[in-house]
Amino acid sequence: MTTSTMDVELAVPEAYWTRTRKTGAVMVVLGLLATIVFGALAGSENARFALGENISGAGFDIPGTFGAIFFGLVALAAGAAMLVTGRYFGVLTGVALAGFIISALCWQMSVSPVSHTMPLGFIAAATFTAAIPLIFGSLGGVLCERSGVVNVAIEGQLLTGAFFGALFGTLTGSFWLGLVAAAVGGALLSAILAVFAIKYLVDQVVVGIVLNVFAGGLTAFFYEQVMRPDTDAYNFPGKVPSWPIPGLVDIPILGPALFNGNIFSYGSLIAVAVVTIALFRTRWGLRTRAVGEHPAAADTVGIRVLGLRYANVLIAGLVAGFGGAYFSMLSTTGFSKYMVSGAGFIALAAMIFGRWHPVGAFFASLFFGFFGALTGFLTSISSPIPSQFLSMLPYVATIFAVAGLVGRVRAPAADGKPYVKG
Repeated sequence: MTTSTMDVELAVPEAYWTRTRKTGAVMVVLGLLATIVFGALAGSENARFALGENISGAGFDIPGTFGAIFFGLVALAAGAAMLVTGRYFGVLTGVALAGFIISALCWQMSVSPVSHTMPLGFIAAATFTAAIPLIFGSLGGVLCERSGVVNVAIEGQLLTGAFFGALFGTLTGSFWLGLVAAAVGGALLSAILAVFAIKYLVDQVVVGIVLNVFAGGLTAFFYEQVMRPDTDAYNFPGKVPSWPIPGLVDIPILGPALFNGNIFSYGSLIAVAVVTIALFRTRWGLRTRAVGEHPAAADTVGIRVLGLRYANVLIAGLVAGFGGAYFSMLSTTGFSKYMVSGAGFIALAAMIFGRWHPVGAFFASLFFGFFGALTGFLTSISSPIPSQFLSMLPYVATIFAVAGLVGRVRAPAADGKPYVKG
């Protein structure tokens, strides 16, 4: 056997283990876990999936043990298909994950001492609600990074927006002015990022991390010194109102999620549409993408590279800051220290998972939002899983998605690279 033949034979196993087959092997393990463990732990009660927002009304039942085993086998079969064929990554991964999750739900619901019913309408609404700040944060990331500026400061922008929204919403007595202030707060933090990253050429990741710490410390200081001593005067903005759309809100499952919304939910959908159209259907979008891919070439045709980067970083801050008001004006009725709790980093992961595309970031945010909603539901039915682990679910899903599902993705070519005009 010649040396070249040996090299070819030794290379075959490495080529065989593609990303699809590696993911398939993981799904086979998850399918076996679901089939054996979840099937053994599941109870005899039915797991009921109601179509509305409450446990009554139309729905369908799945026997607990049967469902845990059957859907575990579905996950196992999908993983085995990926392992054998090495193809259909997206479809089979979705089927395997869905099978694993439904198998786990059949187990959990069948042994719950509180309720054996999952209201799908409520879960859909909770998923979308949990995804709202992630949508705004990931759009802020897309706008920055499509321009060539890394935005690790999303966490700080969301937190600053939450603080400004609560403070100025209370001082003015208007949630509209609170929302404007929240957007301005996010833009102020973005302005610092822009100056250090674009003008002074400081490492953009380092600047982003420093700004996150800066925003956390500054808002915590003013919370303790101003807001906490007099909550009614400085930290009681109230909740934004809901505006249900008659008729559409009664659509099963999706109606409560999409058509019983507020300024944040409707605004997030509008923002995704506007950013998508602007990026891919306008002259500004073409120039933005050119600056993010090849700034020197863009400069030679007359595009003001640095000016466009400044403008887009500020717009990104406006978007993220507006989304940050969700925490203090919808999720709760006031600001508290570090209330964002890592949502900015999940939004950053959603941007990467969505491949720097507004629509992809939107669906990635829904993916992470679902695990947040699932955590709340399992807690409400007194799940036997420890509460500490349930609290980890959104973050575990983030790690799994970015490390295991994203694969090889290409950021804009000039992302994170300072541009110095020649």
